[in-house]
Parts: sequence; C-alpha cells; structure tokens
Amino acid sequence: MNEQLPLDHIEQERTAGGPVECLGMTFANDDERRQYFLAILAEKLKDPAFRAIEGFPIGTDEAILALSDPPYYTACPNPFLTDFIKYYGKPYDPNVPYSREPFAADVSEGKTDPLYAAHGYHTKVPHKAIMRYILHYTEPGDVVFDGFCGTGMTAVAAQLCGDRSSILELGYTVSNDGTIFENSSADDAKTKANAISRLGSRRVIANDLSPAATFIVANLASGVDALAFKLEATRLLKEIEVELGWMYETSHADGWGKGRVNFTVWSEVFACSACGKDIVFVDAAFDATSGSVRDIFPCPHCGAESSKDDLILLYESVFDQVLGEFATFPRRVPVLINYTVGDAKYEKKPDRSDLEVLNRVATMPFPEGMPMVKLPDMQMRRVGRMQPARITRVHHFFLPRSAHAVATAWKLAASYENTRIRHAMLFFVEQAIWTASLMNRFRPSGYSQVNQYLTGVFYIPSQHAECSPWYILGGKAERLARLFQEYVPVNGMTAISTQGLASLDIPSNSVDYVFTDPPFGENIYYSDLNFLIESWHQVWTATETEAIVDRVKEKTLLDYQRMMTECFRTYFRVLKPGRWITVEFHNSKNAVWSAIQEALQAAGFVVADIRILDKKQSSFQQVTSGGAVKQDLVISAYKPNGGLEDRFRLEGGTVMGVWDFVRTHLTQLPVFVARDGQAEVVVERLNYLLFDRMVAYHVQRGIAVPLSAAEFYAGLAQRFSERDGMYFLPEQAVEYDKKRMTTREVLQLQLFVTDEASAIQWLKQQLLKKPQTFQELHPQFLREIGGWQKHERPLELSLMLEQNFLRYDGEGEVPGQIHSYLSSNFKEFRNLPKVDVVLRVKARDRWYVPDPNKAGDLEKLRERALLREFWEYLPPGYKPATQQGAAGYLPGLAPGAKAIPQGKRVKVIRLEAVRSGFKLCWQNRDYSTIIAVAHRIPEDVLQEDPKLLMWYDQALTRLGGD
Repeated sequence: MNEQLPLDHIEQERTAGGPVECLGMTFANDDERRQYFLAILAEKLKDPAFRAIEGFPIGTDEAILALSDPPYYTACPNPFLTDFIKYYGKPYDPNVPYSREPFAADVSEGKTDPLYAAHGYHTKVPHKAIMRYILHYTEPGDVVFDGFCGTGMTAVAAQLCGDRSSILELGYTVSNDGTIFENSSADDAKTKANAISRLGSRRVIANDLSPAATFIVANLASGVDALAFKLEATRLLKEIEVELGWMYETSHADGWGKGRVNFTVWSEVFACSACGKDIVFVDAAFDATSGSVRDIFPCPHCGAESSKDDLILLYESVFDQVLGEFATFPRRVPVLINYTVGDAKYEKKPDRSDLEVLNRVATMPFPEGMPMVKLPDMQMRRVGRMQPARITRVHHFFLPRSAHAVATAWKLAASYENTRIRHAMLFFVEQAIWTASLMNRFRPSGYSQVNQYLTGVFYIPSQHAECSPWYILGGKAERLARLFQEYVPVNGMTAISTQGLASLDIPSNSVDYVFTDPPFGENIYYSDLNFLIESWHQVWTATETEAIVDRVKEKTLLDYQRMMTECFRTYFRVLKPGRWITVEFHNSKNAVWSAIQEALQAAGFVVADIRILDKKQSSFQQVTSGGAVKQDLVISAYKPNGGLEDRFRLEGGTVMGVWDFVRTHLTQLPVFVARDGQAEVVVERLNYLLFDRMVAYHVQRGIAVPLSAAEFYAGLAQRFSERDGMYFLPEQAVEYDKKRMTTREVLQLQLFVTDEASAIQWLKQQLLKKPQTFQELHPQFLREIGGWQKHERPLELSLMLEQNFLRYDGEGEVPGQIHSYLSSNFKEFRNLPKVDVVLRVKARDRWYVPDPNKAGDLEKLRERALLREFWEYLPPGYKPATQQGAAGYLPGLAPGAKAIPQGKRVKVIRLEAVRSGFKLCWQNRDYSTIIAVAHRIPEDVLQEDPKLLMWYDQALTRLGGD
C-alpha cells in the first residue's frame, strides 16, 4: 500500500533530500538521523537502570520505539536532553546582565484559534497567551522548559515567537530589524523604550508523564506537508469506505436510492417505576419543539411523570468475544438515523434493513487491533455512569460498528513504514476515538454531533450519537490541512521527554525560562482519562509519580503537595539564577492553591506577582461547580540570583540579611501597573506582603527571622520610599512618580473581611483615610463581616481595635494622623496648634493607625494575648517544649519531644493565635508542638492557610515525619 501513497512518496523524497544537522552531527538526510538515534535508544531500553527512572511509561521496547522520533521525541525518558542543552543552549554566565519585572498584565486569549483546537485535551493554555510571557522573559535562542507540557502549547508558542504575522496578531509591532514593540508605532523614537523582545524562535524542552500527551506535542513540533497530508487523509477515509462502507449505507426515506449514515442515535431502555413497561429514553424524553431532552417526561404507557433517576435501567446479555463469555450491558436500541444523499441531509427511523445491517455487524469476528485491556481500578471507573454501564475493558467503550471503524482506521494509519507519516496519520486518527466511543452524547440542538462527550470525565450518556468515521474525520482533515499550511514548525527546536518531572536529568542552571501548567489537585485525573488513547498506542502512563489528589490511588493533598514540591525543585535546579517561572493555575479549592504556593516556596522560588489569565471559554466543571473559579491565576516567581544566595549564607538570621533580601526582592517587582487610565496597587509592594515574603524566604532556608512585624514595618519606612502604601527603591520611586502623573487615580484594593487578618487590613484601610470613633466604625464593620469564616472565632470590634490600633484619649497633643485629617477636611480646624482645646475635643476617642516606629510595644502586647490563646489548643496532657517563663515565652526543658495528639479537633479557633504560636515554636525549634496543634485544629484550616501550611510542612521536614 505504502508505495502508492502520495504523502509517503513526498516524505521519502524530503528525507532523502539534503544533509541535516542534529546535536553537532551531520546526517545525509532526516531518516538517517532518525535511524542513528533509534539504535541508541534501543540499546538504552535494554538497560534496567534506564527503565527504573521514575515515571518510565508502561510498554514494550517495540511500542516505545514505534512512538518515538529521537533525539527530539522519545516516548520514555529522553537520554539526549543534556546534549540538546549542550549544543543549543546558552551556558549560564553570571556576568551577563539580565533583568525583567514580572509580566504584570491580565491576559485574555480565546480557545477558538485553529492551532489551539488542532487536538483536544483535558486542559491547556492558549498558545497566544503563552507567547506574551515568552516574549517578555526571553530572547531568541533561549531555552524554555515546560515539565507538565500536556499538548505542547508552550512548544508551539516558542516556535511562533519567530513568526512575524503571529506577533502582529497579538497587537505588537515588529520593526524592520526584528525588534518587537508594545506600541503600534515602532518607528516613533518615543516607543523605543517600549521594546519588549526580538523576533525569533526559542528552543523548548517539553516533558509530560503521559505518552498520549507527548505524542501530540511531537506532532505539533514537527512539520508535515499540508497538501500531501490532505491527500493522504482523504485516501485513508476512502480505504475505510471500501472496506466498511456497507455498514453505513441506508435506504433513502422516500424509497429511492441510498444514503450514507452520518450518525445513528442510540437510546438506553428503562422500565417505568409505575407500570413496569419499557420506556425508550430518547423517544419519551426528547422534545422535538425545543430540540432538547426534558428533565421530566410522561410514561408513554401509563402517563406517570418521571425523571430518568426515577426509572429502572434495563440490561441485556451479550456475548463478549474477547472474554469468550456472556456479559451484561445496558439495553440500547437505535432510534434515529441522520444521513446524506448528495449534498442534502435527512433523518429517519431505522428500518428493517438498517437493523439487519447492525445485527450482521454485531455477529462479525472481533476487529483486529482493537485494544482489549482491562481498565485498572481508577476514579474514572467510579463516576460518570461507568458502573451501571458495566464498562470494564477498553473495547466495552465501543458499539460493534464503531469498533470496526476505529480499528480499521488505526490499522491503516499504523501501517506506514516512514515514522513521520505514521505519526501524522495516527495523530489524525486518534482524534476520532473519543467521539466514536459510547461517551459521545446525542445533542439534538447541537450544530454537529462530533466531540459531544463531556471533558474531564468518562461519562456514558443515555443517548449516544454513533458517528461514522467520515462524519468525524472529514472536516478534521480539511482543518488540519489548512493548519499545516499556515503553521510550519522548524524541526529540531523542541526536545520532548516522557517521564516524571522530578526525575528529569538535565544540567543545573541551564534553562532560561519556565512556563508550566501543573495538575490541579483532583480537578482532572489525567492518567485515567489518557488510558483510553494510550491503550491504542500500547504505551501507558506510570501513575505512581502522577502529582494529583486521588482517593482511589490513596494520594492525599499532602502527597500532592510533596510531589509538587519535588517537581518545583527540579524547575528550581535547572533554571538559571535570576530567571523566572510562570505557573498557570486553576482550582476551585483554596487548599490546593495553598499547596501550590507552599511547594513553590519550599523549592526556593520567591513569588513576585499573581495575575489573571482568562481563557474566555469555561469548561464543563467551571460552569457547573458553584465554588469553581472562572478565571485562571498566573503566578510569577523567580529564582534568587547567586549573589543574594551567597550573601544570605553569611547574613542569614541578621537584620542586614533581611534588608538585603528586601532590596533584591523589590528589584523584581513591577514598578507601575496601569489599567483603563488608572494605576493599580502592586500588592506585592505592600508592607505586610513584603514581610510575608521575607519570613518565607528565611523559613524555607531554616533561618531564624530576626525582626518582628512592627520592627520590619518601621525599618521599611526608614529605608525605602513609600508611594500610595507601596514601597520602592529610590530610582523606582522616581519612575513611579513620573508614570503616576499620567493616570487619573490609584485603584483601591477591594478587601473582603473573612477573618481577623483581613479585618485588621480593612480597619487599617478605613483609619488611614479617616481616623474614626468606635461608634462610627461599628455599623460599617457589621456590614463587612457577612463572609466571616465558620472556623474563625468571632471577635469584637473593640478587641481588634485595642490590640492593633491606638485611641486618642483627649490628653496632650493631637496625634499627627488625626490632626492631618481634621485640618484637611474641616476649615475651622486649619492652622490650629495640636494642643488647641477645640481640636482636642474633636479628635477625642478617634482610633488611628500607630506610627511604625511606635507600634512595637502594641505588637508585643497583642502577641502575648495571642500566645495565651494558642496554648489552649494543645492536646490534653501534652507538655510543649516551648513554655511561658517569667520573661515571656522561652524554650522549655523537653526539646524534640514527640507529639501524641489526643482528644477531638477544635472546631472554632483564632487563626492569628495559631499563626503566632507556630511562628514562636518554629523559632524555638519546637517542631513537635507545631505538629501536635496542627492535629487539633480543623484540617481544612491547616490545608487552606498558606502560613500555617508553611510552618507545618517545615516542622514535618525537620522531624522527618509524615
């Protein structure tokens, strides 16, 4: 067959064409290159140590080699990555200057781009969004790394950074010399400061645990002749028609001629719970007027109204040729056929001839090549009506006719000897598998019945649209051909590996930028969902190292956090010092969000900015889950440069070390962010977040924090310039002032009061604007606390004011903050001295924010009160190593005592008390007490609060516990 196919002929001519360079070697043609590296990979596969690498896929040597195209793609750990870095990367040189602020703009890119839609996957980030980040952080020739690459949108984005038209589509301008500008007028001298990068592709290292994912990346990273692809895809569909066309013939409803079936609607059959008679679900529930399936419908026999859940699903016994025995499956009957005659489409009820064809197909021998593997115990077998559908093996996903169609298409695609051809055609055919399966729903109101399965789940509907291979793949062939004509990647720009990220072997300090879209806790069960496609390739994901929360596999949130920490440590190790990592993250649970942040920090990264990425189209779970966020978060973090790390080894634990970190950190933060003519508050420049980052930097390196919050805030005000509540280096303050003059105002942060910490920030915001009395504040405060967390002990406003703010009692001078407010807002108080009686009366009983230099004593009093409450959460009879002494809270006599938690968990706590206690215990190396109290407080609180999680995680690490 292969000698006659045009694509094979064209590809052989191309590979036989001219010499190719690869990893410093020159080969006569691309096929010679491939064969050389396949031989090396084949030898590596015989090495037990190589196969012992974590995350090594499950599959035979033959299956792995058939899927691979080394050195650029291997369906196993890629042993050529170090050479790829060596020959194409830029060695790290600390003397070469590099400076970038985080990409501080909310990005919105849709999912409708043809390249994005080239192949479906469970989740991915639009490549146009990723391009903006790559252009911001890198230059042509840099190496970008994505360790959770999925379908390879990072690799696509890196290639398109060298395509002028793609850059223009983003709204940028490209000058004649290849400089890329934000503004529309690159020739204007004033825009030179807006240059963001240069035109040119970037190299990419892409890795994923799933062979199904990396195979998609490999195809999107390799070029294919568009015209030849279209001819060959058309030829493949014609071959299927020659072999199986009779299965999809139907008599025209008017009795004249034949039509070709587009899709057949199958319906499950139920029994009415009232009369016991059969109900064909689609016949009874389908509303022809609205074109939708009704939730409530009458029984056609007794008229009793029911929902589907009220009915009894009926089963029938079917002989399973694979198992050689009878099996029980839901009873399904065909109820509607959509077919084409000429260019016109028609619909009809199946007639006797149609039923005879279906019965004939059902009795045929099982199709060669259909995977027959048993589904392992997995989360996807326990949801989505999989259990009532009795699906336990891959072949159970397909009705007999669809099984023959997909198996035939796969056999034809896999028969090519040329690797690039075979991969291109398998890439094409595998896109029919989900639609051809029983998961494809009949959507009466849909434009097409292709891809009507629910994403992110194995869901077996009661109404199935069984589509023909031409109906599924005919349009896809046209779209892919157009795509391959417009998108022509350069071969060899991407190196792809299939393994666990934590075990990836590439040199340290060798990668210029990381963009990653990691697993989101238990949002998506990637290995479960990929099992179906991987069964056709006969290479499966090794699930042991999959970083998810999975109850079936007994992986907890803590396991997820630890695995993610190991993955981020790999990112940290390979990233060059001073360079950036962008983490795109979506999850509806705060606990997973906290786990990601803790994993980032534990690996050594410092978070500099958090933004929004709007993909425009919501997934099924985003629409239906009440707690699901509809926008993804993008975390920008950096690897501290070697200078800071070296200095910190000498200065860590000292005041000098604190301010060295802050100065370095401020250089990495956005100076000015504007939106719609208004300046935004850069939250990372606020004093309390600078304090949090400083504390985390010390804790993750096992160094005591030498300053209290009050001392830190006072030092911050003394050493750095303050603008609109944010802190800057002197030169940054000058830049901020200039840009601030171009905007109308500064957008105020929208604070939501949910606990004590947010309540204090809200009070601070109110009192800085206007010092107020308790009577003025109280009604406002009551309106704000509607979202107070149920686990957080309610606190009186009076208590929070007393412990965090100061009240002027009417004696002595009026404090400067109150005096400034009164003199600015009331004419009668202007120019009055601070001791004037009238001014003192007006100022009396007003609460105000203490001066940072005078807040230390207040903080100490509050800290004592909080710690008194902290000890109440200890298990009964437990003696902490940290005890209260006459001079305060000092180490006791039982260092390292193991915690034995007793009693029930406390349901309501004062979170700030636990935070203070954890911090004290960590400073005193009393890790056992942290663990003991952690086992007493609500588990959700521990998992969802980033600060508590940090102390707890560090305590476990120090004690070596679980």
